[in-house]
Amino acid sequence: MWTAEIRLPDVVPVLSRGKHRNPRKGACFMELASFLAGEPWNDHPACTHPLLAGLARLVNDYTTDAGRQRLATLVPSVIGLTGDDLHVDARIAQRAATTALPVVGAERQNVLAVSVLACDRILAELDGRSPSQLEQTTRDALARAPHAARWARRFAEGIAISPESFRRRSAPMTVEYAVEGIAKACVDDPDRMLHTLLDGAIEDTRALLTPTPVDTRGLVKG
Repeated sequence: MWTAEIRLPDVVPVLSRGKHRNPRKGACFMELASFLAGEPWNDHPACTHPLLAGLARLVNDYTTDAGRQRLATLVPSVIGLTGDDLHVDARIAQRAATTALPVVGAERQNVLAVSVLACDRILAELDGRSPSQLEQTTRDALARAPHAARWARRFAEGIAISPESFRRRSAPMTVEYAVEGIAKACVDDPDRMLHTLLDGAIEDTRALLTPTPVDTRGLVKG
């Protein structure tokens, strides 16, 4: 099992919104991850699961300038977390949807409630569970938005989604819709909620994937 710890160097590019041509112009979350992993400078590095990386980019861009620097401590924890297990996509999308569902507006709640059910259905298929036996996480989330839950159950009845479609379209759209909704929600501290969402998704991914060793720039402490 790989146990190396990747540390932030003493001087790193400042996290800011969007893409950057080089570190002198600043960095988004995943550009900094590519730097620490020793990959070419880009915001889609191979060292991180694509959906987790997508969530990180969105959280980076929707977090305020004042709150964004607190994300930097999470960057090393996404390095080496990659693989093709569909459980990862489902858990990340599920966490995003269930986190956002109680705080977003009514119309957005309907869409996210459908996403919660879609994630549960994919997980049921992967785990050999009956789709009618919802996970406790799903039941708890839907209970916090009962009107949206009723609408979603009617809307989703009889609709099937393939694993390929879920990975390519549904899961990324769920994550984007959830992050945007949290950022625009009437809550006391959306930055904190986005930080917690990303931190939780990283832990979900770590629970499912064994971190892969990476060729770092001398930033690994054994």
